[in-house]
Amino acid sequence: MKKIINTDKAPAPLGPYNQAILAGNTLFVSGQIAIDPKTNQLISTGVEDEAKQVMHNLKAVLEAAGMTFDNVVKSSIFLNDMNDFAKINTIYGAHFDEATAPARETVEVSTLPKNVNVEISMIAVK
Repeated sequence: MKKIINTDKAPAPLGPYNQAILAGNTLFVSGQIAIDPKTNQLISTGVEDEAKQVMHNLKAVLEAAGMTFDNVVKSSIFLNDMNDFAKINTIYGAHFDEATAPARETVEVSTLPKNVNVEISMIAVK
């Protein structure tokens, strides 16, 4: 059985999907980009600001499901330029204890939705 998770504290989906799906004890969080849910505007003041907004959006979705970053077991990071890896990794890493950080991959892609620099999705378990 699956439960749809959506919150107005994260941006509304841009297509036919939900912010997250809770299946049993596992939460599958859709990729988040740097849209400020308060204004519905894309953050475009630099890759660090984008990454901060993405993490804020992910936190809001996790909280809507009664979870935190401590529940995350897997992350996928998509970058349009691998040269931004260190900047994004620092912001991402601030949300996790390195000893218990989730599994992760980071890949460079040619284009992301709305031409953003970073998109992150997660899987979390209660």
